[in-house]
Amino acid sequence: MPTLAMMPQPLKEFLNVDECGVTDEGCAALASALRSNPSHLRKLNLTGNELGASGLNLLSDGLKNPHCKLEELWLDWCGVTDEGCAALASALRSNPSHLKKLHLSGNNLGDSGVSLLSDGLKDSHCKLETLWLYNCGVTDEGCAALASALRSNPSHLRYLDLSGNKLGDSGLNLLSDLLKDPHCNLEIQK
Repeated sequence: MPTLAMMPQPLKEFLNVDECGVTDEGCAALASALRSNPSHLRKLNLTGNELGASGLNLLSDGLKNPHCKLEELWLDWCGVTDEGCAALASALRSNPSHLKKLHLSGNNLGDSGVSLLSDGLKDSHCKLETLWLYNCGVTDEGCAALASALRSNPSHLRYLDLSGNKLGDSGLNLLSDLLKDPHCNLEIQK
């Protein structure tokens, strides 16, 4: 079986393994590749794999490598929960400057997961530009956490997809107030 290091250059930049039954063992291999040869992989699509908390912890450890240059990560419909959000937030704080797009749609994050992610977004070095949270169980409480994070670090996030969530008037008012900030460059999909 070929390893990531043996793949031709274009394949090293984008790895698409959506709906491939990736488990913790696969996440361990990907994390090892991110640690041992971190400068090539730019895009990783793991959509539709049931990664679980330990798989995301392993993957997040790879993302923490200061030489990791991963810019886009798809984790849509992967069973991401609070523990996975905590691992991702830790990775955003440890190596905040490269990840630009994060897809988390279709996971049961809820407000607590979004609050954990928001802790990573608060870091002034975080350069995340696009965050997909479609159908993730976010309510007003999650909107408050996101609004707080984006007030702390308003200049980088450009696109936030919150469609398919249970946003109330309070959450929408917080996000609307945020959009009035002249430093905020955000477009929100509700």
